[in-house]
Amino acid sequence: MSVPEYHLKLNDPEFVRNPYSELSRLRQEMPVFHDPVWGKHFFARYDHISSILRDRQFGRSILHILSRDELGWPPVDPRQKDFEAFNSTHLLDREPPDHTRLRALVSKAFTPRRVEALTERIEEIVARTIEGLKKKASFDYVSEFSEPLPVTVIAELLGVPEEHRHKLRPWSSAIVKLYELGYSEQQQIEANNATLEFSAFLKELAEDRRINPGEDLITALVQVEESGDRLTEDELIATCILLLNAGHEATVNGSTAGILALMRHPEQFHLLREEAQKDGATTPLFKTAIEEMLRYDTPLPMFERYVLQDMEFAGVQLKQGQEVCLLYASGNRDPQKFDRPDDLVITREQNPHLTFGLGIHYCLGAPLARLELQVSIKALLKHMPELQLLDPEAPISYEGGFVIRGIKELHVKNG
Repeated sequence: MSVPEYHLKLNDPEFVRNPYSELSRLRQEMPVFHDPVWGKHFFARYDHISSILRDRQFGRSILHILSRDELGWPPVDPRQKDFEAFNSTHLLDREPPDHTRLRALVSKAFTPRRVEALTERIEEIVARTIEGLKKKASFDYVSEFSEPLPVTVIAELLGVPEEHRHKLRPWSSAIVKLYELGYSEQQQIEANNATLEFSAFLKELAEDRRINPGEDLITALVQVEESGDRLTEDELIATCILLLNAGHEATVNGSTAGILALMRHPEQFHLLREEAQKDGATTPLFKTAIEEMLRYDTPLPMFERYVLQDMEFAGVQLKQGQEVCLLYASGNRDPQKFDRPDDLVITREQNPHLTFGLGIHYCLGAPLARLELQVSIKALLKHMPELQLLDPEAPISYEGGFVIRGIKELHVKNG
């Protein structure tokens, strides 16, 4: 079948601010289209996206099959050569058998038990943060609540000394800019510099942990072994950078977009606020609420895959080496998969959203993101039950493009 052509203006501030009306139209009128500007095929329906994520004829990388020369790609741009070296080393952009090996090693260190053990510490960090915020007439939810928590948690998880933690967020923010389409030369340089600086810092930290082991994840990654195999130094460093980048971008954006969605749906907000007054661990309603927030306004709205061999998919001919763009944010609002997809329904129990991916590349940090969101949102609604937008009429501004879509500022008050 012929594929319609359409240009999706991914970096247009208006589209970034509210992509859902255009995504809905595309899902209905051209669920598969070719964008001549980006040079890629886009998929907008849930079933197509979920199938591609599970299909081993698509991959996060293609360089395990063909070289850059064979693909007709130019040489790596020297302005981002260190970023590219990092990006080709971490497990997210590796395919089996390398991916299988790396995931097995990292999973032995980054265990569910290690994540669960962070619960009490996350509760302490959140409680301390909220105590400070309660003294203020208003505050910026992003810079004063949703940003500090995941950075602090990942810093403690890795074992980053407190005096160096202020460097982590700027490093990550610079690096993830290169996951957008249409980044600038300046962003290339800044991302490469951040990769170099972060890598050098982690190398020193890993060397110290070899001599002075601790209880942190870097020590565990240094020591982890599977059938006589260990992580190389570059693999260890790339793993730590990936954990920070993926772990905090999704959590910051998910928390901010989620609380905004709640405040815009008063009935759902009140229902969850009542639940927050209950003592004890996170309740089932908070678990379904967090999943619904992650579905309703997807924190990382688009991912890409390479076509690993010539094939036909959904009636479309795809060529080896092509890149396809998967519109998670569209799939998560697909009425063929979700009832009332444009409504926030925190009691939604059947919620197979795409936010953490599917298949072998399912997000390794998903349990930690869920834990942070459940603990932090519950504590916030319990101790600041009258939370509301400072100015409900003020426009919401977003940072960056569509791929790493995050709210820049969200000014709120408690009552």
